[in-house]
Amino acid sequence: MLFKKSQTIGLDVGSGYIKLVRINETKTGQELSLFDFIATPHGAIVDGIIEDRSLVVQAIQELLAKNKIKDADVVTAVAGHSSVIVKRITIPKMSEEELSKSIKVEAEQYIPFDINDVNIDFQILGDSKFEAGQMDIILVAAKKNVLNDYAEALETTGLTPVVIDVCHFAVSNAFEFSYGVLDNECIALVNIGANSTNLIIVKGGYSLFTRDTPIGGNVHTEALMSDLNLTLEDAERAKRGLSVEGISPEQVNQIILNSSEEIFSDIQRSMDFFRSSISDEEITKIVLSGGLALTNGFKETLAERVLMPVELLDPFKNLAINPKLDDKFIKDMAPIGVVATGLAMRRSGDK
Repeated sequence: MLFKKSQTIGLDVGSGYIKLVRINETKTGQELSLFDFIATPHGAIVDGIIEDRSLVVQAIQELLAKNKIKDADVVTAVAGHSSVIVKRITIPKMSEEELSKSIKVEAEQYIPFDINDVNIDFQILGDSKFEAGQMDIILVAAKKNVLNDYAEALETTGLTPVVIDVCHFAVSNAFEFSYGVLDNECIALVNIGANSTNLIIVKGGYSLFTRDTPIGGNVHTEALMSDLNLTLEDAERAKRGLSVEGISPEQVNQIILNSSEEIFSDIQRSMDFFRSSISDEEITKIVLSGGLALTNGFKETLAERVLMPVELLDPFKNLAINPKLDDKFIKDMAPIGVVATGLAMRRSGDK
């Protein structure tokens, strides 16, 4: 089943928010016709795994009803270090057809799951720069039961999942669409959600390194709730720099700073490992996305910790915005829509 050319829908089902993006094809180019999201019920999704399908289905249905969407084809994604593996590896040079036949054998040594329990895909990057007769590929493996859980949840809502992608590629797609393929810059794309961090280092349209870790913005939420005795809703408001009765911005900023140390250290460790073990490429900047990018002061403090520029990823930068949409809302919340936008750019026939 293929998308109609008039629109594509991307649905990012995250542990913090469920985000929806629709992109229309117009005579003058691509237009953002819909961007909306709803909070994911607490605990319904943990580390990319659906723990309570009924709560996830209910939230998606509420989001669809609000935006008058029925029976749509949709592209979604999975993530999570315990269920998805994305790895750059070097193997003997062969054709794509030959690799398709032998990929299970090649992949088995790199996948910490039973090879029969995962779906495997790959992308050939080209000849290895360091070993004659070898080539580099991106290997992707996702647990079948996790894919099935997402597909069944979406089908229960009336949606038809035509592509189930991986969050890493959706982030990369959104970045390339907005900023182009940068041949001379090595950039760290850091997407931080409620309880996970995806780090993708890219150059010239290729992923040089990827890593998932089970840490995210929930560390701030939990710290604010504990230290200031806030509700979940007020903690989320405070994180975004909005006023909460009886709470000063200085209190919030200090708690966020203190509870961010683990995240800063994790990002730094990942980049240090890349430099020491993967490539001598110099990372020039971090481009930040995800719900944590909305946290007041986080971007600036991260830049101080890693000693390099940090900017927010605007996935709508090269899209026309439908006049019916709220420009301020789009601008303020853009970083949270990165994965959904990258998904909305996919077609069911894409590799």
